Order: sequence, then C-alpha cells, then structure tokens
Amino acid sequence: MWRLHQRLTTVLGALVVVAACSNAPSSQPAASRPAPSATDAAVAARAATAVAPASLTRPRIVFLGDSLTAGYGLAREQAVPALVQARLDLEGLDYEVVNAGVSGDTSAGGLSRLEWSLEGAVRVLVVELGANDGLRGLPVAAMKGNLDTIIRRAKARGIAVLLTGMEAPPNYGQAYTVEFRTAFRDLAKEHGVAFVPFYLDGVAGNSALNIADGIHPNPEGARIVEQTIWRALQPLLAADEGSGGGDR
Repeated sequence: MWRLHQRLTTVLGALVVVAACSNAPSSQPAASRPAPSATDAAVAARAATAVAPASLTRPRIVFLGDSLTAGYGLAREQAVPALVQARLDLEGLDYEVVNAGVSGDTSAGGLSRLEWSLEGAVRVLVVELGANDGLRGLPVAAMKGNLDTIIRRAKARGIAVLLTGMEAPPNYGQAYTVEFRTAFRDLAKEHGVAFVPFYLDGVAGNSALNIADGIHPNPEGARIVEQTIWRALQPLLAADEGSGGGDR
C-alpha cells in the first residue's frame, strides 16, 4: 500500500506536466481563477449541514467514480457530490445526489457495480472513472470498452450521462497518453453525451488545492471541481425539468 501511494504521488507531477503542455484543457493559473461567489460560499456552508434523505422515488443524480468522487481525505460533506447536493438545494431543485465513488476503482470496477448504482429514479449519471486504469497502465481499449458499456446501459434506461475525462501519466509513453485522452473524447462524441475533458481542471498540480498526497483535492479544490461539474450538469437538469422528468 505504501509503495502504491508513493508511486501515485510520483506520477502525479508528471501527469500535471502533460495536462499543461499537451492539447488537453490546461488548468487555470491561480491568479486568473475567478474569486468564489456568494453562491459558492453558500454551497459550502449548506453542504456542511445538509443531509439528503434517501429515497428510491426521489429523482437521483448518481456519481459513479473512484476516490476523486468518494472524497478521499475529506469529510463526507466536503466531497464533490455533497457540494452538488447543496447547490441543488439552494437552487430549489429536488434531486437526490448519490455518491457511488469507491477508492481504487478502475473502469471495470465501476462497470461491475453499475446495476445497483442505478437503482431508483436516476435522471443523470456522472461517470468519473479511468484514473486508476491510467495509473496502472491498463489497456486503453479495455477501459474504453467498459466506459462504453456504462454509457450504453445508462442511456438504454433513459438516463442522461455526463462523462468526465482524465489524463494518464506519461511514464507509459506518449502513444499511451494520447490514446488514453482521446478515448474519453471519442466516447463523448460517439454517444453524444455531456463531457468535461479534465475532471481536475484548475486543481491538478496546485499544492494549495490538494491534500498532502498531492493527488486528491482538498476542500477548496473540491469546490472548484464542483463548479466545473455544475456548469456541465446544469443543461442536463434543465432538459430533464423541461421534459417533465423533474415533475414530482
């Protein structure tokens, strides 16, 4: 476990170089990031006290992911899904956010628990998987196949999908890095789903926005990720409300 942690810490620095120097979306410099709005502050405050009641009939937004979704190193209310729940509550949108993040999960792990993750009235599935595939150098084709199946099964149920991309460490070679990045973009295009090219945009590589391991966002970093996800999520919720799917 210690060796794996050490390896993850080492490769993240290289991953950030790729994100900054490649044609992938680059992280905003701290100086150019907009200051948190009053709404953002209210979201963080509400998340600290809000507890969404579990219900199989309440419309759901499910976050299927790994430790980045689970909120590794954070209190439950500081994780991205909890922050999204707080924002929904502030906006008066009656959705229940489900955190289906499992630390260490690969795309195969996410696929294996997809069915029970989609229990209830799920309206939107946020897919945040692939980081551990990349860290382990697993075949990109296998990862893409797993994500493809997840998206297809969700869409077959009438569930809107928000796919988030990730960057692979460059120690497996440039060809792997490019193939890995392209897999997410191709899937988003092939299935016509909402897409966030880099889940950690604006956060990766900034020590002020990550916990001590240099990999996982700290509370401030999680709030930035939540803002990125929220911008992509809003149109999906508007479409759901407009179609009558949000009628309770």
